[in-house]
Amino acid sequence: MKVKRKIHIGTSGWSYKHWKGNFYPDNVKAAEYLTFYARYFPVSEINNSFYKLPAKEIVAKWVDTVPEGFLFCPKMSRYLSHLKKLRDPQEPLERFFNIFRPFQEYLGPVLIQLPANSRFKAEVAETFYEETDRYDDFRFALEVRHPSWFSEESIGLMKSHGITLVFSQADRLPYHEEITAKDIYLRFHGPTTLYSSSYSDDVLEDYAEKFAAWADDGHEVWAFFNNDIGGHAVANAMKLQERVDALTGVMIE
Repeated sequence: MKVKRKIHIGTSGWSYKHWKGNFYPDNVKAAEYLTFYARYFPVSEINNSFYKLPAKEIVAKWVDTVPEGFLFCPKMSRYLSHLKKLRDPQEPLERFFNIFRPFQEYLGPVLIQLPANSRFKAEVAETFYEETDRYDDFRFALEVRHPSWFSEESIGLMKSHGITLVFSQADRLPYHEEITAKDIYLRFHGPTTLYSSSYSDDVLEDYAEKFAAWADDGHEVWAFFNNDIGGHAVANAMKLQERVDALTGVMIE
């Protein structure tokens, strides 16, 4: 019988020097962070691919570092998301997947994070989605930060192309909870102060119950904590995993 995880909880990257002392022991070197991280979490976003695409050799080293079943969710280059704002996507996507395609079996959804000033434009979005259709063996999750993306037309396009709308949990970011694909993807940026505030146990309990219900409905849930300052991401992710485990246990496929 094959065991398959339906709820994946981790943090938005692992290479944080300020976690030393509150997560990473003092005797753990930076080169050993991922190995240590993978003892506690089964998944991580790859945050630095947003700033600079890694070499294939680096990705191969990450894959060799983690145990079987560990998954990565790489973040699309900001060249496409922030500079091009999804326009002319063919070359940036080809460059991205030239690096990550060999490691497809180790990947969850590819994250695309848009800037707050990027408004929904149907023609741009549809052209981009059509280009992602060429990579039908990958899944895409889109984090938007302008409410125009929550329109009926925008949501309809996401659903028709199987693009997951990311639920961005933070008081300063627009939040719209609507399921657009089989994957459900959440990013927790900090409830009050971005990147440096902690979620209450009550909030985490509410999300644990949602995750269990979504998994029961056949969805695959991905949740990442980006409130890394002060180590809140690690503590919140562990607490949420604990609550999910209490509700669901291990799901068997």
